[in-house]
Amino acid sequence: QVQLVESGGGLVQAGGSLRLSCAASGRTFRSYAMSWFRQAPGKEREFVAAIAWNGGSTYYADSVKDRFTISRDNAKNAVYLQMSSLKPEDTAVYSCAARLSGSPYLTVNSYEYPYWGQGTQVTVSS
Repeated sequence: QVQLVESGGGLVQAGGSLRLSCAASGRTFRSYAMSWFRQAPGKEREFVAAIAWNGGSTYYADSVKDRFTISRDNAKNAVYLQMSSLKPEDTAVYSCAARLSGSPYLTVNSYEYPYWGQGTQVTVSS
């Protein structure tokens, strides 16, 4: 089992950058594929980015490709989301999620992730 805590959210102007962090507990963090999801008010939760257990593969939603970068540091039990060229439509609560996986397979389906953090608010002003 793994517990996740996000940080780094805040208010930023359009065109700005933010770096989100997700700290994981447990000694088996490297066994988990990690993802970021977001949910805006009145909208369904949507996939943002995913990274394999060893960082060997990543996948992004089209809406964030070339603007966001997901990375991880298994020595620090952490996953990151570097967000740049932020837009007002990126405003949402961002949550990290984990699923036990030792393969490069990545999924965008939230129901395949059993472990979730509480989320961190990102607000982009125009």
